[in-house]
Amino acid sequence: MDNKKHTAAPQRANELKRGLKARHLTMISIGGSIGTGLFLASGGAIHSAGPGGALLAYSAIGLMVYFLMTSLGEMAAWMPVSGSFSTYAGRFVDPALGFALGWNYWFNWAVTIAAELSAAGLIMKFWFPDTPSLPWSVLFLAFMFGLNYLSVRGYGESEYWFALIKVVTVIVFIGVGLLMIVGIIGGEAIGFRHFTEGDAPFHGGFMAVLGVFMAAGFSFQGTELIGIAAGESDNPRVNIPKAIRQVFWRILLFYILAIFVIGMLISYTDPVLINGDVANIAVSPFTIVFQNAGLAFAASVMNAIILTSVLSAGNSGMYASTRMLWVLAKEGKAPRLLASLNRRGVPVAALAVTAAIGMLAFFTSLFGDGIVYIWLLNLSGMCGFLAWLGIAVSHYRFRQAFLLQGHSLSELPFKAKWFPFGPLFALVLCLFVMFGQGYAAVTGEEIDWYGLLSSFIGLPLFAAIWIGYKLKHKTKVVPLGQCKLTD
Repeated sequence: MDNKKHTAAPQRANELKRGLKARHLTMISIGGSIGTGLFLASGGAIHSAGPGGALLAYSAIGLMVYFLMTSLGEMAAWMPVSGSFSTYAGRFVDPALGFALGWNYWFNWAVTIAAELSAAGLIMKFWFPDTPSLPWSVLFLAFMFGLNYLSVRGYGESEYWFALIKVVTVIVFIGVGLLMIVGIIGGEAIGFRHFTEGDAPFHGGFMAVLGVFMAAGFSFQGTELIGIAAGESDNPRVNIPKAIRQVFWRILLFYILAIFVIGMLISYTDPVLINGDVANIAVSPFTIVFQNAGLAFAASVMNAIILTSVLSAGNSGMYASTRMLWVLAKEGKAPRLLASLNRRGVPVAALAVTAAIGMLAFFTSLFGDGIVYIWLLNLSGMCGFLAWLGIAVSHYRFRQAFLLQGHSLSELPFKAKWFPFGPLFALVLCLFVMFGQGYAAVTGEEIDWYGLLSSFIGLPLFAAIWIGYKLKHKTKVVPLGQCKLTD
């Protein structure tokens, strides 16, 4: 099949508008992988596992995400639908799995909206310490809702500029950091001093590295947004491969090099690294490095950048969860009312419900010491890994069904390399990271039942949704010869 013949996907009635350009998709996938995990949590990773341990963990997770994105890219370029891995799992594996993955992913991002609203309110206290967080959170929710309500171009353009700010920040940080390492700015050359001190580079041993594996996994969640956005790309067979091919280099540049620079410039023994959170922006590794380089107002600038990062995550969360809910309704897996579109192709009903649920989840953080909210966050924490598992399994089955039904790999607009190693490696490592969360809870003198339950509460709920749908509709694993490969 000649890929050049596929210029733009046809626009059907009662369908989402294909208004996303190649630059939007590229920045959406970049924006999904850069956030507070890099700007704030990276310092804690180095403090826990040393610079070498943090580099090892982030490199391994980065490789896993690369394989997952190539798997998703192969399916999304061939069949660009907004349901993405939920639709793929339903067609290539089992309709019940697709149902469970869809609701799982919607819940994940709906709760993420609440988390970002809480973070945004805390960030504003940097400039307005005497104001309550609630008005800011409500204002930011209205802002996110408005961007998504306008059109898919509204989301695409806002995410493009949000992501561009983050990209420029990381590139400047790496450039300044490398100049500081060799002593061109910021005083004497530091060299590899912090990589060789004490028990660096692998401080804390296996358990510390395992803990960073989990933190790195959470940091990379969001890269799969490109699969959701594929359904609204104006030329998915060209744009998606173009964006996916850049994933590896983005991961290498933005995470691996940034972690390397931080580990070179700040000692893993520095207690300031463990205190990085949205309420204490002054101890972000980025802020510390910029201040040591002599750049004035580093804390204020980084606070503004992290605010855009939080708004970007919330904006993307509202977009992704709205589209997933719309697809579920369209497929008869959610109330039909939510499948309606306005004249601009925006699923307003699904958007309103998602925003309402996100706001309700946010309000749980304000009452009862936030216990319910903490459990919601723990519940959503597992959801991203489950989505990744769904991508790996779906791609393995898709490739088998594709060949069995007489297709040639030359027909694919984008072909994932290293098949079947890629999806199988991602599957195994993803399972390792997921179940590694309970390792510390069961290896102490006494089993930490509370920690174990809070870590894994998402799994039995996911299984209940999957099995409940399966029993009700009596679904079975779809035979490879019957997998629906065209939309």
